[in-house]
Amino acid sequence: MTTLDTPPAPQPAAPVQPEPAARAEKTGLLLAGHMIAIVGAVMLCFVAQLTLIGGIKHDRDQNTAYTDFRVQLANATAPVGGLDNGRLLDSGTPVAILEIPKLGLQEVVLEGTSARTLKSGPGHLRNTPLPGQTGTSVIYGRKATYGGPFSRIDQLRAGDEIVVTTGQGEARYMVSKVRRAGDKESPLPAGEGRLTLATADGDYFLPTDVIRVDARQVTEEQAKTRQLPAFAVPDNEKAMVGDESALVPLVLWTLILVAAGVAVVYVRQRVGRWQAWVIGVPVVGAVGLTLADQAAALLPNMM
Repeated sequence: MTTLDTPPAPQPAAPVQPEPAARAEKTGLLLAGHMIAIVGAVMLCFVAQLTLIGGIKHDRDQNTAYTDFRVQLANATAPVGGLDNGRLLDSGTPVAILEIPKLGLQEVVLEGTSARTLKSGPGHLRNTPLPGQTGTSVIYGRKATYGGPFSRIDQLRAGDEIVVTTGQGEARYMVSKVRRAGDKESPLPAGEGRLTLATADGDYFLPTDVIRVDARQVTEEQAKTRQLPAFAVPDNEKAMVGDESALVPLVLWTLILVAAGVAVVYVRQRVGRWQAWVIGVPVVGAVGLTLADQAAALLPNMM
């Protein structure tokens, strides 16, 4: 009997290994794609920080400042000038409570006008007297970001009331005029008091100049404390400037963000996509929000 030899079964072809150059190119594209996605997430964090999260931070800081200042008022320890035992008051120290009934506004005023300080509420310009004293007291506030407490002061009209409470008592003002770029400030008679509120003018996130609201004091002026000279105001507390001291932490947090991005890509390649998402989203989100908060300090302080 003749037997036929059975041909051997075909062997599966060995998988084709990608060339090292192709693997490196794929890894590079993956890394670039993830970094672009992270940059996009940071931009969203920046927008959220200026609006929603910044507003929450403003409200939290205001609640804390209000509680502290009410205790100081009750104990007669609230500051009545720009000095504390011969040195400048710390930035962010509560010095007054500002109320504008027409706008439904009640804000704790803090000492100093840097971009960092104005994240927590309106700030008192250091080289002007506190509200209630003779002379012109100036308060800066944000228009759009971090709660935008002064977003509607342009709606004030002559005769509207403003009430300010300090360690010397309550002072009442009546709005006299709203000034924009080019408008001159009226001379202040000797021995009288004036309050000037200032914020950014123009579009919410594209300020063009400064708008000011002048209000004359209608209650008795309080005793004036020592007024600080103009040089007592640091450059980062002047109108429409950012806080350059935020540059160093901004660079450090940028490096941390880059390291976090590389780590997320590594986890994606070594462990898996979903694990990278679970680990990466909270880490990158937290770092991104912190980075956005530092970057916001570089923007004009009244924005």
